[in-house]
Amino acid sequence: MDLLENMNAVVNYIENHLDEDINYKEVAKITHFSDHHFKRMFSFIAGITLSDYVRRRRLTLAAFDLKDSDMRVIDVAMKYGYNSPDSFSRAFQALHGVNPSIVKNSDVPLKAYPRMTFHISIKGDVEMNYKFVEKEAFTVIGKKETVASSGEDFNPKMWEHIEEIEEAVKPYDNTSFSGILNVSVTKENGDIYYYIATATTKPCPKELEILEIPSQTWAVFQATGEMPDALLTTWERVYTEWFPTSGYELAEAPEFVKGITDTLTEIWVPIKKKQ
Repeated sequence: MDLLENMNAVVNYIENHLDEDINYKEVAKITHFSDHHFKRMFSFIAGITLSDYVRRRRLTLAAFDLKDSDMRVIDVAMKYGYNSPDSFSRAFQALHGVNPSIVKNSDVPLKAYPRMTFHISIKGDVEMNYKFVEKEAFTVIGKKETVASSGEDFNPKMWEHIEEIEEAVKPYDNTSFSGILNVSVTKENGDIYYYIATATTKPCPKELEILEIPSQTWAVFQATGEMPDALLTTWERVYTEWFPTSGYELAEAPEFVKGITDTLTEIWVPIKKKQ
């Protein structure tokens, strides 16, 4: 249950810093996940992105300040991190449906988004197919892209040319661990090195990148059904159901997705026992 306790600690931290700059990398450390994994986990568990949650909470408190205090619109805007009254007014109107300048002297209806609290709910009505695999170190080569951690969505540019890239790396697929691998390596700054690659023993040509994947224990989950919906649903269950109750946590190693058939995909998550 440590994960849920940590997520509630994250909400406490955020609530205490809504009128300050929030260092999301420091927030992620509370959960012992990387910045990338934390943002993804938050979205899965909360059903809303972290940035949207913070925005809604700030604009909720901003409405209270405008209604119940003598603060000017510009003062409220600056308090909650908006660089100008115009940008604040646009965000406020998008959420509440009214201009902030009229809130103080009118009875217009406003929206309130309460702070979040996390509880665990064990359903147990749908099985999760997974296994543990202890795999020796191996090498992959493929195309590499650095995906910045600044965005909430993981959307590599390489996906626009994915078929072409897969065809380019297939000739190097010469091991028993065959197939195309979508590999993600999270760096200390939160950025992601993303590879479309294959396991190989062949030399790496200059137009491709090489990655050595260390010996590691993996939890391997099966996503079955129409893609990408089945894959996203399985990822969500890994974070919201499996990790909170498994006694394991993420290890510092690459994670990857391995396609088996058109309707079966494996998610390989590096794990270690909780201390």
